[in-house]
Amino acid sequence: MMDRRAFLGTLAGSVLAAPLAAGAQPAGKVPRVGYLIATRPSDFPKIHEAFREGLRDFGYVDGQNVAIVVRNAEGNVERFPALVADLVQQNVDVIFTGSTPATQAAKAGAPTIPIVFAGVGDPVGSKFVSSIARPGGNITGLSLLTPELTPKRLELLKEAAPEVSRVAVLWNVSSEKHAEELQDLEVAARRLGVRLQPVAVQRPEEFEAAFATMTRERAGGLVVLASPLHHNQLRQIADLALKHRLAAICEFTEFVGVGGLIVYGPSYPDMFRRAAGYVARILKGAKPGDLPVEQPTRFELMINFKTAKTLGLTIPQSLLLRADELIQ
Repeated sequence: MMDRRAFLGTLAGSVLAAPLAAGAQPAGKVPRVGYLIATRPSDFPKIHEAFREGLRDFGYVDGQNVAIVVRNAEGNVERFPALVADLVQQNVDVIFTGSTPATQAAKAGAPTIPIVFAGVGDPVGSKFVSSIARPGGNITGLSLLTPELTPKRLELLKEAAPEVSRVAVLWNVSSEKHAEELQDLEVAARRLGVRLQPVAVQRPEEFEAAFATMTRERAGGLVVLASPLHHNQLRQIADLALKHRLAAICEFTEFVGVGGLIVYGPSYPDMFRRAAGYVARILKGAKPGDLPVEQPTRFELMINFKTAKTLGLTIPQSLLLRADELIQ
């Protein structure tokens, strides 16, 4: 199973430094890259190794001629502002952010430091950039295309489980983007003849009650919206979905590896690798506002065949043939 994705943010860290100068940095100065994520790099090693690989492609090797200063929020987005303040004190030259909450905190707390994001659903709507083609300001990166992909997940879920007529949506009331995604899902649900049941959670201890509510309301499917909290609790969500016999889909790649039914979304390792290229170009003198925001080029459809059997689902051959990976 490919370890990746991670709906990603900031806090807990390590600093690796080195003796050589690089790019547009003054002689003798080792550039420092703040790396702000939601979970520990060791939880999703392939994603984070992809970032380092991306830097190496441009001649930057962590611990030799660049220092990556890691801070992870351990799933708690409220910790991001303090982590950003710490990165500012560390005099980082660029800040990389792996989620919308991390980018919001970096924008507010580091208005003059270049910021490169990955894993942001709608950078224009979130007011991180003026436009995709001309970001302006000090922020650029790679968008998730969330407005387009969230309804697609509901379509795929309905294709995998055509008998499902009521679908729960796990969301977080503190996320403005989730409210917008719910509106997009409502439009798709009407077209597909599905009734949605939004169920909100804000803390890990609320998941048990949330799934009990879904069962009480006779939901047969589940769409998990992306958030650092959901990413941090993926195994619990997958376990509860199986316990309550819900066909579940989300965008985090690790979901199928812990028992979730379907994953569909951009490749996070690919996005992190490409985001590292932005960081390297900025270290060599490019301005973030001149670098257009990129959109995903690789998308992954993954299906847990074992979970499908447990749920009594027969996945259509047309869907199986489109899958990038089947978990047996």
